[in-house]
Amino acid sequence: MGIFKKPRYAATFRWGAAFLAVAGTATALATVSAEAGGPSGQSDRGKPTIVLVHGAFADASSWSGVVERLQRSGYKVVAAANPLRGVPQDSAYIASLLKSVKGPIVLAGHSYGGAVISQAAAKNNNVKALVFINAIMPDVGESFTTLSAKFAPPLLSQALRQVPFRNGDGSTGTDNYVQTDKFHKVFAADLPTSRTDVFAASQRPIAASAFTDKLTGAAWRDKPSYVLVGKQDRAINPDLERYEAKRAKARKTVEIDASHVSLISQPQAVENLIVDAAEDYEWHRS
Repeated sequence: MGIFKKPRYAATFRWGAAFLAVAGTATALATVSAEAGGPSGQSDRGKPTIVLVHGAFADASSWSGVVERLQRSGYKVVAAANPLRGVPQDSAYIASLLKSVKGPIVLAGHSYGGAVISQAAAKNNNVKALVFINAIMPDVGESFTTLSAKFAPPLLSQALRQVPFRNGDGSTGTDNYVQTDKFHKVFAADLPTSRTDVFAASQRPIAASAFTDKLTGAAWRDKPSYVLVGKQDRAINPDLERYEAKRAKARKTVEIDASHVSLISQPQAVENLIVDAAEDYEWHRS
């Protein structure tokens, strides 16, 4: 679903196109900002700050190609470190980060990050638009498990490995990993195995509870949403992504021929959609 928009300024015409993000490298960024001194501060020329939230099995470096492009387009960017400990914990953490950012925000989430941003932004008036990249978008009272049950399960559901853990205070839990020999096929088939082998080895686990945590807020219900669907996604059913976009009355939905990790394999398409959301806000504000 698209909306009629003003013509782009010269050089900004773009071919729009593009639960769980890809793992970053061992030297991954915890937080990436366009300016020194952390995330606080307002963007130049009144532009919104772009805050990016990665998904499961990943770190903030999975956004690197998108960050570089957004910075070249003149945006201040914060690529947040998502703890991956469950929706209540992760959304509270991201909500705190958002409060440190002055001025308007365009908030983007990849995969599981979609659930996190939906809840984190529910009571933040500075968040002017949400961008969902190969994402899950549960409603209040829904979890990823209940939402995804509406459609055929993706291949990823057959490729998870569970590992029990114990915390220092004696509490226990279970982490999910992607089986390393299946990582390329189910997660990032449009990347060379030389890259996905590294990603698989350095992936960050996500608490198993994150799949069943029910949301208490869904910002997409009252904030403009933009959705990118990866037509070759094997981690989240593309039909689920299309359903979510329709349910959210997305202002723009873009489909591209990409795996689950479109933010890595096609960062330009992802940047295009984020800039669309930012320019829509700037245009309506002016």
